Amino acid sequence: MQYRKLGKTGFNISEISLGTWQVGGKWGSEFDFENADKILQTAIEQGINFVDTADVYSAGLSEKAIGKFLKKQTERIYVATKCGRKINPHIDANYTPQILRKYVEDSLQNMGLETLDLIQLHCPPTETYRRPEIFGEFEKLKTEGKILNLGVSVEKIDEALKAIEYENVTTVQIIFNAFRQRPADVFFAEALKRSVGIIVRVPLASGLLTGKYSKSTTFETGDHRNFNRNGEHFDKGETFSGVDYDIALEAIENLRGAFPEGENLTEVAIRWILDHEAVSTVIPGASRAEQVIENISATNRQPLKNADNQLIKNIYDLKIKGLVGHLW
Repeated sequence: MQYRKLGKTGFNISEISLGTWQVGGKWGSEFDFENADKILQTAIEQGINFVDTADVYSAGLSEKAIGKFLKKQTERIYVATKCGRKINPHIDANYTPQILRKYVEDSLQNMGLETLDLIQLHCPPTETYRRPEIFGEFEKLKTEGKILNLGVSVEKIDEALKAIEYENVTTVQIIFNAFRQRPADVFFAEALKRSVGIIVRVPLASGLLTGKYSKSTTFETGDHRNFNRNGEHFDKGETFSGVDYDIALEAIENLRGAFPEGENLTEVAIRWILDHEAVSTVIPGASRAEQVIENISATNRQPLKNADNQLIKNIYDLKIKGLVGHLW
């Protein structure tokens, strides 16, 4: 495993880490604490030292599984969680310093911690980024020893640019992959200039970039890849990176044809992200321990050749960019 500095936090973290949205099993299935523990243990054994979760993942069970796991560990494991998505209706007017403080305290209780390494606002409404009192509350929490760092998880590049105007924002979590390339063109340079860490989520476009899906692939009822393709429940960019499923499959076939037969597309997709200097870490999820091992294989792969990067860019420009490139 290779390690990178996470912006102003100063944390030295694994360049491939673990996202825990589905750590208790497949999306929509009953939470399996034993499976979660096995995934977490495998991650640590493979050199991962950074875990990302949220208070809404499996209604807090993801945080509880992580807290339970941490009690058995002696080495330093950095944990990031998120707050704000429990607000219902999820509108700016309902964001208050008081409710966010309560969520932080709830997360501390869920994980049995005294201090959170990193708390992230969880894709708040765009208007919320213009409210200094929201960001100021986290300075108070830091002074009280309840958090070490504040970050944001964003949907849009404009939100990321606004967020990093606040000096206490140390990290930005953003969707970035071969189907969502715009952050590298618009945001990364500014993040580097301000020493803001970049946490890349949805690196495999909800699994599409593994190359394992087809038109006959089905997803369970509780899986967002089933019920949120058009943004019925949250931003559609979180599901398949907002790309139409059939068009994405065509792009994947083009990608498969551009690389030698038998090439591991998961490895290629994650290596492509890691080749961007501004990226601090990539957080693919896993519903099985075996997926953790597959995801981290990219850390030992050499950077992609210029010709391979151009192929990936050409496929994006031809199939994806004109349809969704401007939306986020």
